[in-house]
Amino acid sequence: MAVEALSQEEITDRLARLPGWTLDGDRLARSYQLGSHFAATAMVVHIAQVQEELGHHSELTLGYNTVALTVNTHSVGGKVTELDFGLAGRVEELASSHGAL
Repeated sequence: MAVEALSQEEITDRLARLPGWTLDGDRLARSYQLGSHFAATAMVVHIAQVQEELGHHSELTLGYNTVALTVNTHSVGGKVTELDFGLAGRVEELASSHGAL
């Protein structure tokens, strides 16, 4: 099955189910605040593990006690697809176990 870009309406609908996530240009975006640099680093490693599992990767930034990511799908011209929402959903699931806000 080919991956296709989502319409603006589909993106808006899916974002309503992912609190904290926004559309930044043609990318889904989210930042998290954590209790320490170590906690933020652990979350980055966990996200990297999920990305490898899914075969879909984000731009991932580690700050002192922050983690930020943006994601879109390069194979459809850098647009947002269901793959991006799949990754975002998985990140949301793991964020609370790292104490992310």
